[in-house]
Amino acid sequence: MKQFWVDCRPWNKECATTAIESGADAIVAERAGDVKRLGRITTVAPDGDLVYGKDVIECTIADKAGENEAAQKGKNRIVIVTTSDWTVIPLENLVAQSDRIIAAVKNVHEAELALHVLEKGVYGILLKTTDPAVVKAVAALIKNASGSVQLVPFTVTKIQPVGMGDRVCVDTCSMLADGDGMLMGNTSSAMLLVHAETLENPYVAPRPFRVNAGAVHAYILLPDGKTAYLADLSIGGQVLVSDHKGAGRSAIVGRTKIERRPLLLVEAQDDRGAKASLILQNAETIRLVAPDGSAISVVNLAPGNKILGCALEGGRHFGMAVKETIREK
Repeated sequence: MKQFWVDCRPWNKECATTAIESGADAIVAERAGDVKRLGRITTVAPDGDLVYGKDVIECTIADKAGENEAAQKGKNRIVIVTTSDWTVIPLENLVAQSDRIIAAVKNVHEAELALHVLEKGVYGILLKTTDPAVVKAVAALIKNASGSVQLVPFTVTKIQPVGMGDRVCVDTCSMLADGDGMLMGNTSSAMLLVHAETLENPYVAPRPFRVNAGAVHAYILLPDGKTAYLADLSIGGQVLVSDHKGAGRSAIVGRTKIERRPLLLVEAQDDRGAKASLILQNAETIRLVAPDGSAISVVNLAPGNKILGCALEGGRHFGMAVKETIREK
């Protein structure tokens, strides 16, 4: 997830309140107490959770020397970067050298540019504005940019009951919509989109906050591009929710339910030969997502059906992609 900070210097209570309500990660202020009276949020201040000059520094880039200074300081601290004419080139150079760069911006346009520098974007955004409406707009932009995924059609090649095992339901603090789901896989190299329990059925009432996700060992994709085992998800953590077009957003985990159920193996392959597989509960209410956004129950799934998934960089170490020889099958 990209960090979203809001600069409330000089003190702007309305912008600070809007930042907290919009899900900002931190507020920059002259006094941490002004912020703490409004809500629980990370403060960046001389007396804050993050201290200026120690944890966070600011650099203004006007020339190559300033750029080099920011890159050097960004090796072990968070660096807030301001450019004199707000050009992308210095940010490109900095992003290539450091994962701790926060770009100071004044509006949605500048934020959008910074979020896509060298495709991966900066570590975060520091918004300097006196307009609460701009705070809301940039917050929405960052939310939508934080978890987008490239979904492609996979062709089902195999469906096979595999016996009893432990599966996980992921209950979120969000109301999910038809076409929404979470990406999971038996391996980290390719995942399938499992539909949320939003649809009416004759067996149980819809649970539009829930995804009946898969077996305990499966990987789930997180908003920052990392993965986690389904069994390791915890209350208050975050997972990636994606619609059928790949527009992702973060959802907070409210709880997980692990129960012993009959399981089913689904295998599929995309047009480039990437193979995905996932073990799911064998029940009518468990659905995968078709390219048009419709849901297909696993009991009706057949070889040749098209379902959505994504191919990823394989090989993970504590959830992070690594470039080493790892074979998963």
